[in-house]
Amino acid sequence: MSAQTLQPQVVDTDKLVDRKLVLYFYLASLTFLFVSMLGGFLMALQLIRHNPFSGIELFSPGRWRMIHTNAVAYGFLANGLLGSMFWAVPRLTLRPVLSSHLSWFIFIAWQAVVLATAGGILFGQAQGLEWGETPTWIDPVALLGLALVVVNFLPPILMTPGPLYVTLWYFMAALVWTFLTYAMGNFMPEYFVTGSAAGAVGGLFIHDLVGLFVTPIGWGLMYYFVPILLKKPIWSHGLSLVGFWGLAFFYPLQGIHHFLYTPIPMFLQYGAVISTIAVELVVATVIINFFGTLRGSGSAFITNLPIRWFYTGMVFYFLTCLQCAFQTTLTFQAIIHFTDWVVGHAHLVMFGVFGLWIQGVMTYLMPRLLGHEWYSRKLCEWHFWLSSISLFAMAVDLIAGGLVQGTVWRALLPWEVSIDASMPFWVVRVFTGIGMFAGQIVFYVNIYRTWQLGLRPAPAAAPTSTELPAVVAAT
Repeated sequence: MSAQTLQPQVVDTDKLVDRKLVLYFYLASLTFLFVSMLGGFLMALQLIRHNPFSGIELFSPGRWRMIHTNAVAYGFLANGLLGSMFWAVPRLTLRPVLSSHLSWFIFIAWQAVVLATAGGILFGQAQGLEWGETPTWIDPVALLGLALVVVNFLPPILMTPGPLYVTLWYFMAALVWTFLTYAMGNFMPEYFVTGSAAGAVGGLFIHDLVGLFVTPIGWGLMYYFVPILLKKPIWSHGLSLVGFWGLAFFYPLQGIHHFLYTPIPMFLQYGAVISTIAVELVVATVIINFFGTLRGSGSAFITNLPIRWFYTGMVFYFLTCLQCAFQTTLTFQAIIHFTDWVVGHAHLVMFGVFGLWIQGVMTYLMPRLLGHEWYSRKLCEWHFWLSSISLFAMAVDLIAGGLVQGTVWRALLPWEVSIDASMPFWVVRVFTGIGMFAGQIVFYVNIYRTWQLGLRPAPAAAPTSTELPAVVAAT
């Protein structure tokens, strides 16, 4: 065999990625986050009796609460995750996605579905399913869109010679799981099951949307970007597969823990409790793996902003799963069910974990997408600290408020007593939300000014990509 045959194939990974498409996904993601935060403010002001749109049906907090959650899940998180996959998959597989035209169609169709969902909710067409409020006529379109996402991403992954890096395991699983989860949650309760069976399916859908869509893509991205930024392999590839298979086995079973003390059969409730606790052990293996990777490079947490975003999100992830393991026990659930504890938990998961990860990825990639280094490192710092500290303060505030509410309810005091006891916590919630919103405004300003610098006649060269060697080393 000649020496030329032994030479590794050199691929220009920059030509495999449509940077404009990734940028547009990120801009759409941040736009929906902005809208979601406005909805969150409306709900928060309603609770402290300062609703600025009182009496206007289209701005009723009940409807904007659903826009708030849908914009976070399908607008902010989904756009951010898909944009990151359009960056990572071609670089890991050394192949482009199936079709550039299909990629742009998916982008446009995704925004159309999210906007149509918001319009349907505003005009009273929402379904009575948590996170599945999408009007019934949109569901088949959304499911078709998810099928197109699978068709676009799977070919380059399946054509990659093994063994596959763990990131691709997570991506493949997420593509299949998301399609099945959406079909289960939006069609079975609507057409096939009723009563407590529909409640059980709804509980599975709520949690599987987080655990089988957001979680595998989020962790897959961490396994991709962390070795790149630390310039070292992941600590244990074997442990990464333990985390993957643990997620696959235990996570689909635990969604019913949202419906403890209901007519759903007790063996399903017990199974949900056990699987929820088991997931905490699985998460511990993943956290150990990433902090083992950080060992010897601890200074990166201070000097490397994306790493700081990533590892702060990982700490929050461990805390949320530990919290979840406690709150799903029947004893503890009797206190915190239907209280603001659950709301604080949800914010810590969706923004404190996955929101931080997505914005950490954006902090890393935006200069590469805009063709210029960040306009201001100081604004990047402000973005991180305002977002993370305000979010953590909000979660602690709501969790504490939930304990107060549950205690008042168990004491069988009048309902008004729990409202009065909750009011200080709700006021703090408004101010922590202002801090989170301020962090986003800082980020938007920094992106805009960086974009202006990239438009100059002689812009600075985009940072050199060092991703391929790092990922190859990680495998």
